[in-house]
Amino acid sequence: MRYAICFTPPMADPLSVVAASWLGRNVYSGEPTELPSVAGLSSADIAYHTAVPRRFGFHAVMMSPFRLHPDMTESQLLKALMHFAGAQTPFEIDRLEVARIGRCFGLMPQVPSTAMHLLAANVVQEFDAFRAPLSEDEIERSDPDRLTAPQFSNLHRWGDPHVMDEYRFHMMLTGPLASDAMRQVEPPLRELLEPCLATPLSIGSLALFVEQESGAPLRVHSQHPLGKISTNARAERAKRMVADPSLGSGSMRPLPLIVAALMAQR
Repeated sequence: MRYAICFTPPMADPLSVVAASWLGRNVYSGEPTELPSVAGLSSADIAYHTAVPRRFGFHAVMMSPFRLHPDMTESQLLKALMHFAGAQTPFEIDRLEVARIGRCFGLMPQVPSTAMHLLAANVVQEFDAFRAPLSEDEIERSDPDRLTAPQFSNLHRWGDPHVMDEYRFHMMLTGPLASDAMRQVEPPLRELLEPCLATPLSIGSLALFVEQESGAPLRVHSQHPLGKISTNARAERAKRMVADPSLGSGSMRPLPLIVAALMAQR
């Protein structure tokens, strides 16, 4: 089994729903989804062009799949991730866009996010002790001869060439495409995704992904909110009160029991 630490929007988020439909698989349940009906592409076309990202699911990786160190357990990893996430501050990425990433399409920030870059670097540093050393086969699969010097150094230090200064936040939407396929896929893909990209992307949680066996589809094992529960609850209530001032009157809605209990202990 391998684990990965990633970002993916909540299951009910419109971006998650549309991306799951496009990729043909729900990364939370692992179940197939109905492919969208889009002009210019058949269901067979979409299934073929999304075969690679379908296995990995809709996500932005922070710590790429790793085998657990023999001295570590899954419960220790979960506990550490819960505490780490609770100590982070949620933030937003102003705007994502459909972008060409080599010969693929994916989502990337229009302007690089410093906060995301720092979070990804902190994840790699914090959880490196949970990662088993790379095997020779794993190193060879990274094609080290084609890496730059910083990427080669990252591979041997952190187990992944594309971390630290080499990290780029992205969420893949296709596998590699030929030139004519890129021209065919781009317009309907933009039309499908852009309504979900009009508002900032909220980075409010980290997700632990699992790969049950080599080559198996990755799935969300657990999702860990950033920040303290009570802080998040107060922030959400403030947003609701701005949207609906009547909530500030005497007819206050009850908080969820767990949040109320936590706040009572303060």
